[in-house]
Amino acid sequence: MTKIKIGTRGSQLALWQTHYVAHLLEQGGFETEIIKIDTRGDKKQDVTIAEIGTRGVFTEEIEHQLKLGTIDIAVHSAKDMQSELPAAFALIAFTEREKEHDVMVSLRTDIDLEDKEQTWVIGTSSARRKALLKHYYPQVKVVEMRGNLQTRMAKMEAGACDAMLLAYAGVHRMHYTNKIVKEFSTRQFIPAVGQGSIAVEALRSLPEEKREKIYQLVNHPDTEARLLAERAFLRTLRGGCSIPVFALAQREHDKLTIRGGVISLDGCNIVQDFVSGNLQDAVNLGEKLAQRILEKGGRIILEEIKKTTKYS
Repeated sequence: MTKIKIGTRGSQLALWQTHYVAHLLEQGGFETEIIKIDTRGDKKQDVTIAEIGTRGVFTEEIEHQLKLGTIDIAVHSAKDMQSELPAAFALIAFTEREKEHDVMVSLRTDIDLEDKEQTWVIGTSSARRKALLKHYYPQVKVVEMRGNLQTRMAKMEAGACDAMLLAYAGVHRMHYTNKIVKEFSTRQFIPAVGQGSIAVEALRSLPEEKREKIYQLVNHPDTEARLLAERAFLRTLRGGCSIPVFALAQREHDKLTIRGGVISLDGCNIVQDFVSGNLQDAVNLGEKLAQRILEKGGRIILEEIKKTTKYS
């Protein structure tokens, strides 16, 4: 029996995702071993992601272990993957996507963001969510909230904020759905690229037979088409973890529609649009949307962001 060594971050959510992938592989006859790896983003939790840098924050150390041969594949949240991987690496599978929208969790049931007279303290570590909150709900106070989901929940319970904005997928997987007090429409809060899916990364030199078997067991074709469009959009804009870029592709029969855009860090300026086309043109659709966003004012927003972050 062939053994697959799987590298992952050590948080409970990352391990849930890795065990899920391991289960799919084991159903196909592989033996698996899970290896936990600390990343730069996990070690530096006293600063924002933007201060650490935008590229490889949650992947660099894991990719190093792939190069060394310590692990065969790596499992990541697809939304954590940089727009362009180093030349030696490739994403070889995407799991079936969970619901991709954002939610607000709280211990309180009286929070109403539509009440413009009430100032709530909302926690998030996402540049996209911070900017969208400032845009749609300027009365709220947004505070930085780093750490794994359990750590952030504990901070909220200790009074660091009234509520937090999170991806539904993580909240659901960690059994916190009873704490959800608001669900955001994907038309208003377009999610991060890849949100809700799990990505499998490997060296391009991984033997073709093994790579194909992993693809067959783990990959979800519908999700793959959607993420190919979204990642093409992100790549064309050269977006990263600290850049408030967003996109969501949705399939209807053999057609694909991708909505996306970019928002300034202060939430004042937002540019968004959509394009539709044939499913097999997923990458081209993502690139086409990105060009539209750049031409409509996105380029100016991104240039401003470059001046204030480590974006490059």
